[in-house]
Amino acid sequence: MAKYQLDLGVTGNQDEMAPNGIAIFIGAGPATGAGIARILASPSHGNLAVALLARRPDALDDLVKSLRKQVPNAVVEPFATDTSPDKLRKAFAEITEHQSFKDLKLRLAIFSIKNSAKKPFMQETFEDFMEPLESYVGGAMVFAQESLKRMFEDHGEKTLAEGAEKKGTIIFTGTLGALRANAEFASYGASRASVRQLAQALAKEMSGKGVHVAHAIANGRITDEDSEDTRRGKHIAAEAVGKTYLWLHEQDPTLWTHELDLRPAQEKF
Repeated sequence: MAKYQLDLGVTGNQDEMAPNGIAIFIGAGPATGAGIARILASPSHGNLAVALLARRPDALDDLVKSLRKQVPNAVVEPFATDTSPDKLRKAFAEITEHQSFKDLKLRLAIFSIKNSAKKPFMQETFEDFMEPLESYVGGAMVFAQESLKRMFEDHGEKTLAEGAEKKGTIIFTGTLGALRANAEFASYGASRASVRQLAQALAKEMSGKGVHVAHAIANGRITDEDSEDTRRGKHIAAEAVGKTYLWLHEQDPTLWTHELDLRPAQEKF
């Protein structure tokens, strides 16, 4: 079992490899987050300056240090935050002011927060049931709104019909719980389904304005490894998720994918 080592393919003058835009990724953990960020930041792949958002400052700093070693010359910066409105808005303001992102436009925003809640329904309380609807669904709403504000500020508000180009992409990472809920997962199912519906509503409202909105259903274990399990399709390699998200980001207005199901080959349907 080995960690992924990205083939950077970096040659020539490093000034020519300056990032072509900003990616903001919330939910940056040591597995999925690391693999996605490596692809987005690599000059030979996404070549984006990446702002990584997560709750735990120490773990986030360790992730950024690791990524900088793995991807030389990558622009990766940490911003510790949770999904509460004030802290999220503060993080977006800090990204705007950060020197690493000076003169760069926001092109990609990824909401990839984990949430889980299991409880027999008759033991459920109103407060516990509503908590993920506030922190997870509310967080998705604020994250999307701040991302859209920045995209319109960076790229203008002309529509595709008026001749504007694609402004950017917003991706929500979901799970199978967004489609169907199991027993004792009422709150979890309600929150996951809500973000899926949010993505649909935004796609219908924002597509003509030049913003591509996608919802990805990750169904399977994601690991940041090049191992027998990933090669044989038992687990999802995190870098494969990153490449898929980059593929979504690079789609032109002639064809935009809205929802896709991500699963390893051996995962049961």
